[in-house]
Amino acid sequence: MPLIKSISGFRGTIGGSPGDNLTPQDIVECTAAFGQWILDTTQNPNIVIGRDGRISGEIVSALVVNTLRSMGIHIVDLGLSTTPTVEIAVPLEKAGGGIILTASHNPKEWNALKLLNDKGEFISAADGAAVLDIVAKKSVVYAPVDKLGSYRTDHSYLDKHIRQILELPLVDVQAIRTKGFKIVLDAINSTGATAVPLLLDMLGCQCTVINGEVNGLFAHNPEPLKEHLSQLSMEVRLQRADLGIAVDPDVDRLVFMCEDGELFGEEYTLVAVADYVLSKRPGNSVSNLSSTRALRDITIKHGGEYFAAAVGEVNVVNKMKAVNAVIGGEGNGGIIVPELHYGRDALAGIALFLSLLAHSEKRISTLRKTYPEYHMAKSKLDKSPDIDLDKIFLALQEKYHREQINTEDGLKIDFEDGWVHLRPSNTEPIIRVYSESHSAVIAGNLAKKIISDIGAVK
Repeated sequence: MPLIKSISGFRGTIGGSPGDNLTPQDIVECTAAFGQWILDTTQNPNIVIGRDGRISGEIVSALVVNTLRSMGIHIVDLGLSTTPTVEIAVPLEKAGGGIILTASHNPKEWNALKLLNDKGEFISAADGAAVLDIVAKKSVVYAPVDKLGSYRTDHSYLDKHIRQILELPLVDVQAIRTKGFKIVLDAINSTGATAVPLLLDMLGCQCTVINGEVNGLFAHNPEPLKEHLSQLSMEVRLQRADLGIAVDPDVDRLVFMCEDGELFGEEYTLVAVADYVLSKRPGNSVSNLSSTRALRDITIKHGGEYFAAAVGEVNVVNKMKAVNAVIGGEGNGGIIVPELHYGRDALAGIALFLSLLAHSEKRISTLRKTYPEYHMAKSKLDKSPDIDLDKIFLALQEKYHREQINTEDGLKIDFEDGWVHLRPSNTEPIIRVYSESHSAVIAGNLAKKIISDIGAVK
């Protein structure tokens, strides 16, 4: 099983051999490197940590905490929390950085260390490279016994996070409370089971939770895709709910289910929220190169300009700052509201979407039909050692040189009737192949054609 050390953090499967998996030795080594980077660059020996509900979370947390304390770093531990909550806590604590212990959408055997700077944002590529250099050189210095770091817990930040969301001018709490939405939540046995019902209760919604025990024994594949949400679809229809909500284990990705049991579409989470935000506050938007064209269409409709960024939250955030975007995110259901913080936030996305739904006076299925219709096909290939990606990308660029080519992040080819984006995953040992068109058949055929081309190059 894999261990992935990258500029975006450290991710792997629990158990196995050091260097090949996320073992205690690897956790200590990677944590110490980040701690050393914090000490070297910020001179601020304070770090906030939090974790999702994974089985391994308590053990990984103990290793991380005690490694950092042994370096003289003081810890504020939020315990079971969400990624956006930790992101908000870092600047409020005036900490030098943060670590979120979560492997996001990966299955239960995975865990990871997501690394934050002193702004509560994911560290940059350059900073990530510096941390990796410390890992490689093992240039870590531990503190003497009389200078060990302190430790305290703080479980107040989820309430603080939700209060900040409810205070956003575009969150119409009264309109949502008036509607009294009946909602079914799939919390995938992680911290969304605590965070989302607390938010919905404060918004006056009636919430039924499925897979609500926070034990890390995920009831299904934790990535919130249609094929994994059949139970949610059934419960929404059975209970005659107004809508369903599914989040990933660390609550930074969000998808909605229509009242008829059909998925609203993870790509359209950002589209709908952007439509609402831009209608009230015109401006620019940003998503990544693998996200739907529908966001571009909606942004232009409201008089703004759309910009694409390389895949990865830090890349989207950097582009949002550069173009002063008022809304952004990723097509995987990640919403970034800069007025709140520069990080994907499912809780903020829920509050803004419910504001939109309350104002629209429509059923969620009817609302969905008001947006441009695109279909996306998502495929993946194993990234075996014998695959030469540079060779493949060059061959495809030559073959499709008459089309619009973008090499900012892997290879994206824009055809007249759709696009295809190929890139190595930052979180798994795979090559992602995404395609989109107005037709599901065309989108699928575009992906199949490119995969066939890849086979021919190899």
